[in-house]
Amino acid sequence: MARPTHAVPSPSDVPLRRPGYYRRMSERHFPPPWSVEELDSCFVVRDANRQTLAYMYFEKDPRRRFRPELLTRDEAQRIAAVFAKLPELLGKWEG
Repeated sequence: MARPTHAVPSPSDVPLRRPGYYRRMSERHFPPPWSVEELDSCFVVRDANRQTLAYMYFEKDPRRRFRPELLTRDEAQRIAAVFAKLPELLGKWEG
């Protein structure tokens, strides 16, 4: 029985070794300020261009929180608020 052959990626296929890879990655921008918007059962973090960056889901009814990993509304709101402050916090380290 023949063994399957697996393609081994060449060094040029590895993204970290491609010329200009990091330059292209650094050109991605999510312009501040980031905002938090509440929807029915989640908070949405968006950048200045209204691009959605994250969803923080929560269970509104505490009696329906069957699984302990489900967030309460307050927990989701706090996480979304901290997430939305990341550009401001990271700017302190870069500057």
